Amino acid sequence: MTGTADENDDESDSAIPLPTPWKTFLAEATQRFRAAGFENPENEARRIVETASGYDAGSLSSGLTQLATERGVHHFDEMMRRRLEKEPLQYVCGAWGFRTLDLMVDHRVLIPRPETEVVAGVAIAELGKQKNDEKKLVADLGTGSGAIGLSIAAEMKNVEVILTDISTDALQVARANLTGLGVLGATVTICQGSWFDALPSEYRKSFSVIVSNPPYISNSEIETLPADVKHWEPHLALVSGLKGTEFLEVIVDEAEEWLHDSGSLILEMAPHQVSAISERMNSRGYADVQVFKDLSGRDRGVSGKWN
Repeated sequence: MTGTADENDDESDSAIPLPTPWKTFLAEATQRFRAAGFENPENEARRIVETASGYDAGSLSSGLTQLATERGVHHFDEMMRRRLEKEPLQYVCGAWGFRTLDLMVDHRVLIPRPETEVVAGVAIAELGKQKNDEKKLVADLGTGSGAIGLSIAAEMKNVEVILTDISTDALQVARANLTGLGVLGATVTICQGSWFDALPSEYRKSFSVIVSNPPYISNSEIETLPADVKHWEPHLALVSGLKGTEFLEVIVDEAEEWLHDSGSLILEMAPHQVSAISERMNSRGYADVQVFKDLSGRDRGVSGKWN
Protein backbone atom coordinates (compact mmCIF):
# COMPACT_ATOMS: atom_id res chain seq x y z
CA MET A 1 0.00 0.00 0.00
CA THR A 2 1.31 3.43 -0.83
CA GLY A 3 1.47 5.88 2.02
CA THR A 4 1.01 9.47 0.82
CA ALA A 5 -0.55 11.25 -2.11
CA ASP A 6 2.76 12.39 -3.58
CA GLU A 7 4.55 9.05 -3.61
CA ASN A 8 5.17 7.66 -7.09
CA ASP A 9 3.71 4.45 -8.41
CA ASP A 10 6.97 2.52 -8.17
CA GLU A 11 7.42 2.83 -4.42
CA SER A 12 6.86 -0.05 -2.04
CA ASP A 13 3.54 -0.89 -0.43
CA SER A 14 5.24 -1.09 2.96
CA ALA A 15 4.01 2.21 4.45
CA ILE A 16 1.32 0.26 6.33
CA PRO A 17 2.66 -3.21 7.18
CA LEU A 18 0.53 -6.29 7.11
CA PRO A 19 -1.52 -7.46 8.91
CA THR A 20 -3.63 -4.31 8.90
CA PRO A 21 -7.42 -3.87 9.24
CA TRP A 22 -9.39 -2.38 6.37
CA LYS A 23 -10.31 0.67 8.46
CA THR A 24 -6.70 1.82 8.21
CA PHE A 25 -6.84 1.63 4.42
CA LEU A 26 -10.15 3.51 4.43
CA ALA A 27 -8.61 6.32 6.48
CA GLU A 28 -5.58 6.53 4.21
CA ALA A 29 -7.65 6.54 1.04
CA THR A 30 -9.87 9.30 2.42
CA GLN A 31 -6.81 11.41 3.28
CA ARG A 32 -5.25 10.92 -0.13
CA PHE A 33 -8.42 11.78 -2.02
CA ARG A 34 -8.92 14.87 0.16
CA ALA A 35 -5.34 15.99 -0.45
CA ALA A 36 -5.83 15.49 -4.19
CA GLY A 37 -8.90 17.74 -4.17
CA PHE A 38 -11.61 15.14 -4.84
CA GLU A 39 -15.11 16.46 -4.23
CA ASN A 40 -16.34 13.52 -2.10
CA PRO A 41 -13.22 11.89 -0.63
CA GLU A 42 -15.12 9.81 1.93
CA ASN A 43 -17.45 8.30 -0.69
CA GLU A 44 -14.57 7.68 -3.11
CA ALA A 45 -12.54 5.93 -0.41
CA ARG A 46 -15.47 3.82 0.71
CA ARG A 47 -16.18 2.53 -2.80
CA ILE A 48 -12.50 1.67 -3.32
CA VAL A 49 -12.31 -0.23 -0.03
CA GLU A 50 -15.61 -2.02 -0.67
CA THR A 51 -14.30 -3.31 -3.99
CA ALA A 52 -10.83 -4.22 -2.72
CA SER A 53 -12.08 -5.96 0.41
CA GLY A 54 -15.07 -7.74 -1.13
CA TYR A 55 -17.44 -6.30 1.48
CA ASP A 56 -20.52 -4.61 0.06
CA ALA A 57 -22.06 -1.41 1.37
CA GLY A 58 -24.19 -3.29 3.87
CA SER A 59 -21.36 -5.33 5.37
CA LEU A 60 -18.39 -2.97 5.15
CA SER A 61 -18.89 -1.50 8.63
CA SER A 62 -18.28 -4.88 10.23
CA GLY A 63 -15.63 -5.76 7.65
CA LEU A 64 -13.48 -2.74 8.49
CA THR A 65 -12.11 -4.52 11.55
CA GLN A 66 -11.04 -7.53 9.47
CA LEU A 67 -7.42 -7.83 8.37
CA ALA A 68 -6.67 -7.06 4.74
CA THR A 69 -5.25 -9.86 2.63
CA GLU A 70 -2.16 -9.38 0.49
CA ARG A 71 -4.30 -9.78 -2.62
CA GLY A 72 -6.77 -7.23 -1.32
CA VAL A 73 -4.01 -4.73 -0.61
CA HIS A 74 -2.61 -5.15 -4.12
CA HIS A 75 -6.09 -4.54 -5.55
CA PHE A 76 -6.47 -1.48 -3.34
CA ASP A 77 -3.14 -0.03 -4.47
CA GLU A 78 -3.94 -0.53 -8.14
CA MET A 79 -7.37 1.07 -7.82
CA MET A 80 -5.94 4.02 -5.91
CA ARG A 81 -3.35 4.57 -8.62
CA ARG A 82 -5.97 4.54 -11.35
CA ARG A 83 -8.42 6.79 -9.52
CA LEU A 84 -5.75 9.35 -8.60
CA GLU A 85 -4.95 9.50 -12.32
CA LYS A 86 -8.61 10.59 -12.70
CA GLU A 87 -9.92 7.42 -14.32
CA PRO A 88 -13.67 7.33 -13.57
CA LEU A 89 -14.51 5.57 -10.33
CA GLN A 90 -17.00 3.29 -12.10
CA TYR A 91 -14.27 1.92 -14.36
CA VAL A 92 -11.84 1.61 -11.48
CA CYS A 93 -14.34 -0.44 -9.47
CA GLY A 94 -15.38 -2.44 -12.56
CA ALA A 95 -19.06 -2.44 -11.65
CA TRP A 96 -21.81 0.07 -10.95
CA GLY A 97 -25.41 -0.01 -9.79
CA PHE A 98 -28.25 0.65 -12.23
CA ARG A 99 -31.81 0.35 -10.91
CA THR A 100 -31.91 -3.19 -9.46
CA LEU A 101 -28.77 -4.41 -11.24
CA ASP A 102 -25.06 -4.40 -10.47
CA LEU A 103 -23.52 -4.01 -13.92
CA MET A 104 -20.01 -4.73 -15.09
CA VAL A 105 -18.61 -1.56 -16.68
CA ASP A 106 -15.26 -0.71 -18.22
CA HIS A 107 -13.78 1.55 -20.90
CA ARG A 108 -15.66 -0.32 -23.66
CA VAL A 109 -19.02 1.13 -22.63
CA LEU A 110 -20.56 4.33 -21.30
CA ILE A 111 -20.92 4.60 -17.56
CA PRO A 112 -24.57 3.95 -16.57
CA ARG A 113 -26.12 7.19 -15.33
CA PRO A 114 -29.20 8.12 -13.27
CA GLU A 115 -30.65 9.91 -16.30
CA THR A 116 -30.75 6.61 -18.16
CA GLU A 117 -32.37 4.89 -15.19
CA VAL A 118 -35.29 7.27 -15.81
CA VAL A 119 -35.41 6.20 -19.47
CA ALA A 120 -35.57 2.56 -18.43
CA GLY A 121 -38.34 3.47 -15.99
CA VAL A 122 -40.37 5.14 -18.74
CA ALA A 123 -40.06 2.02 -20.89
CA ILE A 124 -41.06 -0.25 -18.01
CA ALA A 125 -44.05 1.93 -17.19
CA GLU A 126 -45.16 1.90 -20.82
CA LEU A 127 -44.94 -1.88 -20.98
CA GLY A 128 -47.05 -2.05 -17.83
CA LYS A 129 -49.80 -0.04 -19.54
CA GLN A 130 -50.04 -2.44 -22.48
CA LYS A 131 -52.76 -4.80 -21.30
CA ASN A 132 -52.62 -7.70 -23.74
CA ASP A 133 -51.41 -11.00 -22.32
CA GLU A 134 -49.12 -11.85 -25.22
CA LYS A 135 -45.38 -11.68 -24.74
CA LYS A 136 -44.15 -8.16 -25.46
CA LEU A 137 -41.19 -7.64 -27.76
CA VAL A 138 -38.68 -4.93 -26.78
CA ALA A 139 -35.60 -3.59 -28.57
CA ASP A 140 -32.84 -1.71 -26.76
CA LEU A 141 -30.88 -0.11 -29.61
CA GLY A 142 -27.27 0.85 -28.93
CA THR A 143 -27.41 -1.06 -25.68
CA GLY A 144 -23.80 -0.57 -24.51
CA SER A 145 -23.55 -2.34 -21.17
CA GLY A 146 -27.11 -3.61 -21.57
CA ALA A 147 -28.38 -1.37 -18.79
CA ILE A 148 -31.80 -0.47 -20.18
CA GLY A 149 -32.73 -3.77 -21.81
CA LEU A 150 -31.49 -5.94 -18.95
CA SER A 151 -33.38 -3.80 -16.44
CA ILE A 152 -36.55 -4.40 -18.46
CA ALA A 153 -35.88 -8.14 -18.53
CA ALA A 154 -35.19 -8.19 -14.79
CA GLU A 155 -38.22 -6.13 -13.77
CA MET A 156 -40.91 -7.15 -16.26
CA LYS A 157 -42.65 -10.46 -16.81
CA ASN A 158 -43.71 -11.78 -20.19
CA VAL A 159 -41.20 -9.81 -22.26
CA GLU A 160 -38.68 -10.74 -24.92
CA VAL A 161 -35.79 -8.28 -25.17
CA ILE A 162 -33.33 -7.77 -28.01
CA LEU A 163 -30.13 -5.86 -27.26
CA THR A 164 -28.26 -4.37 -30.22
CA ASP A 165 -25.03 -2.48 -30.68
CA ILE A 166 -22.59 -1.87 -33.51
CA SER A 167 -19.62 -2.26 -31.15
CA THR A 168 -18.18 -5.75 -30.63
CA ASP A 169 -16.49 -4.50 -27.47
CA ALA A 170 -19.73 -3.16 -26.02
CA LEU A 171 -21.57 -6.39 -26.74
CA GLN A 172 -18.90 -8.35 -24.87
CA VAL A 173 -19.77 -6.30 -21.80
CA ALA A 174 -23.50 -6.72 -22.42
CA ARG A 175 -23.05 -10.50 -22.68
CA ALA A 176 -21.19 -10.55 -19.37
CA ASN A 177 -24.01 -8.61 -17.74
CA LEU A 178 -26.60 -10.88 -19.34
CA THR A 179 -24.83 -13.88 -17.82
CA GLY A 180 -25.05 -12.19 -14.43
CA LEU A 181 -28.82 -11.89 -14.85
CA GLY A 182 -29.22 -15.67 -14.58
CA VAL A 183 -32.65 -17.12 -15.36
CA LEU A 184 -34.13 -13.64 -15.74
CA GLY A 185 -32.06 -13.29 -18.89
CA ALA A 186 -33.50 -16.35 -20.60
CA THR A 187 -35.63 -14.23 -22.94
CA VAL A 188 -32.83 -11.80 -23.90
CA THR A 189 -31.12 -11.96 -27.30
CA ILE A 190 -28.05 -10.00 -28.41
CA CYS A 191 -27.62 -8.87 -32.02
CA GLN A 192 -24.79 -6.88 -33.57
CA GLY A 193 -25.36 -4.16 -36.13
CA SER A 194 -26.20 -0.53 -36.76
CA TRP A 195 -29.59 0.41 -35.34
CA PHE A 196 -32.39 -1.46 -37.13
CA ASP A 197 -29.98 -3.35 -39.39
CA ALA A 198 -29.25 -5.54 -36.37
CA LEU A 199 -32.84 -6.75 -36.01
CA PRO A 200 -34.17 -9.90 -37.69
CA SER A 201 -36.45 -8.87 -40.55
CA GLU A 202 -39.27 -11.11 -39.36
CA TYR A 203 -39.74 -8.78 -36.37
CA ARG A 204 -40.99 -5.87 -38.48
CA LYS A 205 -44.21 -4.40 -37.07
CA SER A 206 -43.82 -6.54 -33.94
CA PHE A 207 -42.25 -4.39 -31.22
CA SER A 208 -44.21 -3.13 -28.25
CA VAL A 209 -41.38 -0.84 -27.19
CA ILE A 210 -38.23 0.41 -28.89
CA VAL A 211 -35.95 2.27 -26.50
CA SER A 212 -32.56 3.84 -27.02
CA ASN A 213 -29.94 6.04 -25.42
CA PRO A 214 -28.03 6.75 -28.64
CA PRO A 215 -24.99 9.01 -29.07
CA TYR A 216 -26.29 12.58 -29.08
CA ILE A 217 -23.19 14.76 -28.69
CA SER A 218 -22.18 16.86 -31.71
CA ASN A 219 -18.62 16.90 -33.03
CA SER A 220 -18.08 20.41 -31.68
CA GLU A 221 -19.52 19.63 -28.23
CA ILE A 222 -17.04 16.87 -27.45
CA GLU A 223 -14.43 19.41 -26.36
CA THR A 224 -16.85 20.93 -23.86
CA LEU A 225 -17.46 17.67 -22.00
CA PRO A 226 -15.96 17.07 -18.55
CA ALA A 227 -12.44 15.67 -18.74
CA ASP A 228 -13.38 12.32 -17.20
CA VAL A 229 -15.97 11.83 -19.95
CA LYS A 230 -13.96 13.23 -22.86
CA HIS A 231 -10.75 11.34 -22.05
CA TRP A 232 -12.11 8.03 -20.77
CA GLU A 233 -15.52 7.11 -22.18
CA PRO A 234 -15.84 5.67 -25.72
CA HIS A 235 -16.48 8.39 -28.29
CA LEU A 236 -18.34 5.88 -30.48
CA ALA A 237 -21.04 5.84 -27.80
CA LEU A 238 -21.03 9.62 -27.32
CA VAL A 239 -20.75 11.42 -30.66
CA SER A 240 -23.44 11.41 -33.34
CA GLY A 241 -22.12 13.87 -35.93
CA LEU A 242 -22.18 17.53 -36.87
CA LYS A 243 -25.60 18.20 -35.32
CA GLY A 244 -25.72 15.64 -32.53
CA THR A 245 -29.21 14.52 -33.57
CA GLU A 246 -28.28 12.36 -36.56
CA PHE A 247 -28.85 9.01 -34.83
CA LEU A 248 -31.97 10.21 -33.04
CA GLU A 249 -33.43 11.17 -36.42
CA VAL A 250 -32.59 7.78 -37.93
CA ILE A 251 -34.32 5.98 -35.09
CA VAL A 252 -37.42 8.19 -35.24
CA ASP A 253 -37.72 7.77 -39.00
CA GLU A 254 -37.18 4.00 -39.11
CA ALA A 255 -38.90 2.85 -35.92
CA GLU A 256 -42.31 3.08 -37.61
CA GLU A 257 -41.38 0.03 -39.71
CA TRP A 258 -40.74 -2.00 -36.57
CA LEU A 259 -43.34 -0.93 -34.01
CA HIS A 260 -46.74 -2.59 -33.99
CA ASP A 261 -49.83 -0.40 -33.89
CA SER A 262 -49.71 1.62 -30.63
CA GLY A 263 -46.14 0.47 -29.97
CA SER A 264 -43.96 3.05 -28.21
CA LEU A 265 -40.66 4.70 -29.07
CA ILE A 266 -38.68 6.04 -26.10
CA LEU A 267 -35.49 8.06 -26.60
CA GLU A 268 -32.94 9.71 -24.34
CA MET A 269 -31.35 12.95 -25.55
CA ALA A 270 -29.90 16.27 -24.42
CA PRO A 271 -32.35 18.86 -23.09
CA HIS A 272 -31.78 21.24 -26.01
CA GLN A 273 -32.70 18.49 -28.52
CA VAL A 274 -36.11 17.67 -27.07
CA SER A 275 -38.08 20.27 -29.03
CA ALA A 276 -36.71 19.29 -32.44
CA ILE A 277 -37.16 15.56 -31.87
CA SER A 278 -40.70 16.05 -30.53
CA GLU A 279 -41.57 18.02 -33.65
CA ARG A 280 -40.05 15.34 -35.85
CA MET A 281 -42.06 12.60 -34.15
CA ASN A 282 -45.27 14.57 -34.51
CA SER A 283 -44.58 15.25 -38.19
CA ARG A 284 -43.89 11.55 -38.82
CA GLY A 285 -47.28 10.57 -37.42
CA TYR A 286 -46.49 9.47 -33.87
CA ALA A 287 -49.27 10.02 -31.37
CA ASP A 288 -49.21 11.03 -27.71
CA VAL A 289 -45.71 12.53 -28.07
CA GLN A 290 -44.49 13.46 -24.60
CA VAL A 291 -41.36 14.92 -23.04
CA PHE A 292 -40.09 13.33 -19.83
CA LYS A 293 -37.68 14.78 -17.30
CA ASP A 294 -34.67 13.37 -15.46
CA LEU A 295 -34.17 13.34 -11.70
CA SER A 296 -32.84 16.91 -11.72
CA GLY A 297 -35.99 18.16 -13.47
CA ARG A 298 -34.40 18.75 -16.87
CA ASP A 299 -35.97 17.58 -20.12
CA ARG A 300 -34.24 14.26 -20.84
CA GLY A 301 -36.21 12.40 -23.47
CA VAL A 302 -39.22 11.98 -25.70
CA SER A 303 -41.73 9.16 -26.06
CA GLY A 304 -44.48 8.56 -28.57
CA LYS A 305 -46.80 5.88 -29.93
CA TRP A 306 -46.93 4.70 -33.50
CA ASN A 307 -50.43 4.79 -35.01
